[in-house]
Amino acid sequence: MKQKINLFDKRLRKGRKNRGDIFLVIAVTVLAIVGTVFIYSASNYSALATYGDAFYFVKKQVIGIMLGIVAMTAAAIFDYNKLIKLTIPLAIISLVLLGLVFVPGLGIEMYGAKRWLGLGAFTIQPSEIAKFALILFCATYVSKNPEKPKSFLGILPILLYGGVTCLLIILEPNMSITVCVAALMLTILFASGLKIKSFLLIIVPALIGAVGLIFAEPYRLSRLAAFLNPWSNPKGEGYQLIQSLYALGSGGWFGVGLFNSRQKYAFLPFAESDFILSVIGEEIGFVGMIFFFALIGFIIFRGLKIASKSNNVFGYVLAVGISMIFGIQAIVNVLVVTGSIPPTGLPLPLVSSGNTSIIIFMAEMGVLFNISKQAKDTF
Repeated sequence: MKQKINLFDKRLRKGRKNRGDIFLVIAVTVLAIVGTVFIYSASNYSALATYGDAFYFVKKQVIGIMLGIVAMTAAAIFDYNKLIKLTIPLAIISLVLLGLVFVPGLGIEMYGAKRWLGLGAFTIQPSEIAKFALILFCATYVSKNPEKPKSFLGILPILLYGGVTCLLIILEPNMSITVCVAALMLTILFASGLKIKSFLLIIVPALIGAVGLIFAEPYRLSRLAAFLNPWSNPKGEGYQLIQSLYALGSGGWFGVGLFNSRQKYAFLPFAESDFILSVIGEEIGFVGMIFFFALIGFIIFRGLKIASKSNNVFGYVLAVGISMIFGIQAIVNVLVVTGSIPPTGLPLPLVSSGNTSIIIFMAEMGVLFNISKQAKDTF
């Protein structure tokens, strides 16, 4: 009798079409909409004062979301297994784009950093593309060599490609994305079966290198000093962190109300991008932030669930990489905004203003959905 029930259950599952993880798509869409609402709240004053249009940043974000939806839809339809063929071309293109930011006339310098490429009226940030290129490179390599990540020598190709990527990004300079890319690479290697001994052999020199990079540049030392004691230079390096803490503190339990932020009135720099979380915390308070973080956590959870149900190694590593770069970047942004680590520029995924970031992340979520459609079980 038990065997008959099991046989019936298997036939039922076989006959049931896997429609993919629709909850992931809903969560991603909701987060993008929530982000747009808060971009308007955080930027309407500065946008009106600077550009004469209170919806300046919102319009740009809506364009980014529309292009992101197109990218997400295409990625959801396109068989993710075929991405393997694009691994080497995308890896080369990624490195070339990272190098082009240093070419006069192509690279755009803002706030002392060359992180963008100018293409007419549009700008792109190559480091956003580089993150997915690394994920794809790792997924392809591990899927073709499942046993190699278990040894140090076996992961040298990944370390080499990841190391070159990190080097080009840190030269921009962009330490925040460099840290995210390095953490992403280590996370993927660990999830692929890297032994603890080999993991420590990598992470110890990486930490020493990170400390060395901090002391190599005067501005990083200034940011470290501002992190340790922002009040030592309240009108200089410590200013942004102090204003962020004012915003979060003003929010209290339930916030000051939607669109009622006071810090957005030219007090908090980059309120619509890197420090948008400060405005969100100010307006919806601690209780609202719990629901906000729950939404972010839900997306990470669904991504890792998709990875666990993937029907091959390539899909597993790809899903882990996409889920973890989303999670790593969100965590680092939260730590920066709350003063838990030294301040550095880093957008909050799917929330902060920035077209390249939202288009790439939505495309990655489309890939996740594609993996879920071909998973071993229904969602």
